[in-house]
Parts: sequence; structure tokens; C-alpha cells
Amino acid sequence: MYQLATPDGPCTTEVVTPDGTGPWPAVIQFFDAGGLRPSMTRTAQRIAADGYIVFEPDLFHRAPPLSSFFGKEPTLDLVQKVFHDAELRSKFMASYYMPAVDYGNLGKTIGALLDHIATRSDVKGGVGTTGYCMGGNASVRTATIFGDRIAATAAFHPGGLVTDQPDSPHLRVKSIKSRVYLGPATGDLPAENEAKLRAELDAGGVRYEIEHYDARHGYAVDDAGVYDAAAAERHYAALHRLFGETLRG
Repeated sequence: MYQLATPDGPCTTEVVTPDGTGPWPAVIQFFDAGGLRPSMTRTAQRIAADGYIVFEPDLFHRAPPLSSFFGKEPTLDLVQKVFHDAELRSKFMASYYMPAVDYGNLGKTIGALLDHIATRSDVKGGVGTTGYCMGGNASVRTATIFGDRIAATAAFHPGGLVTDQPDSPHLRVKSIKSRVYLGPATGDLPAENEAKLRAELDAGGVRYEIEHYDARHGYAVDDAGVYDAAAAERHYAALHRLFGETLRG
């Protein structure tokens, strides 16, 4: 773990490197609402084994540890139970979710991480991002903030890409300079919302793919009850292709 200095204090950041000495292209991985935990480490390790150095920042670093909120170490299933309790959901959204995906907060945290990556001798090539559920939303938002500092953007079973709010990610995608791959689960991106998103991406001249996965929300995360091994392998194959074509120069 690396303690990344940010304008809002230290941000614990997991760093997973491939075998060998490098240098390697960098990938920023955005966790789901369950935070930093072993299942996300396993995902980072799979990506790293393909020849990338993976950085996973704790986007919840402005809040108390998730274990204090849940009373135990969280899993994605535990987080999903919270979303079925209106009071707990409201507290979680206010203290964790919304600060994590706030554009200003992402600008400070990921800006500091990108600056750090630029100083490392073990990094060479472009920077890509991938994210899961909430992290998929953060991955896309990051691309809208940092333009050509991001070469590839992936989001799997992302939530909230198209909303009726003025800060909806789809309203900002024209500023994306990276190549984009989106892998929504069943129900994540209804046809009407997909049409709105595609229209904005097309208007911005963004290079993108949207491939729907016949699987439930959370399919790529192996501590989720809805984990789908076949869909998860498909997502790793998509990352292999996306990052291989964009990050190695």
C-alpha cells in the first residue's frame, strides 16, 4: 500500500505490479461501493498479470473506514443490503458514495495519483482506467475530467451514467479523449438511456464500444452473490484488448 498525498489528506492506494522489473503502462482501478478489499485485489492482480502496474486509490479516504459503518469488513453483498434500507442508504450515499464520485474530489485525488504515476521509473506508456459499479461511474467521470491524460477508459456494470441531474456523466462525455469500453449488466443501461449516452458520445467524436452482458449487476466481482465467472472472463478479455491497443504505444 502507498500513502498518496492529496489536497484532502492521505489516500491509501494499493499498487499491484507484474512479475519482472518493468517499466509497464499504468492502470487505475476504481472499486465498487464495497471499497478496498481482497476481491478487488484479485481483480487488480489479474490485470497486472497482463503486464500493467495497477493503482487502486481509496476513494473513500475522506470518510471513516467502511468497517466502522458496517460494523464488519464489507462485501458487495453487504453493501447491496444497505441499499434496500432507506435510512442506511441515505447515510451511505452522503458519507461515501457521493463524495467518492464528486467531480471536484476526483479531480484532486486522481490528479494527485496521475502526478505520482508520472514520476515513477517503473511506469512507461499510457494510463488506462477500469471500474466496477460505482467505480465504473468514477472511471467515466475521470475521463471527462482529465482529457488526454487518460488513454483508455473501461466501466463494467456501471451505475448512474445517465440521470436527470445536471452533473450526469453523459452530459460531460464530449470532453473525453480516451477510447471507451462500457460493459453494462442487464438493466444497467436501458435503451432510452443508452440512446442519450450514444448521442453525446457521437457528438464528441469519442471512440467507444458498448457491449451488454447477459448477467446481473456485479457480475465481475468475485465476492458478489451474482458473480458470473463466464461474464467475468469476458470482461478480462475486453480489458486485454482495450489496454493492449491503447496503452503500449
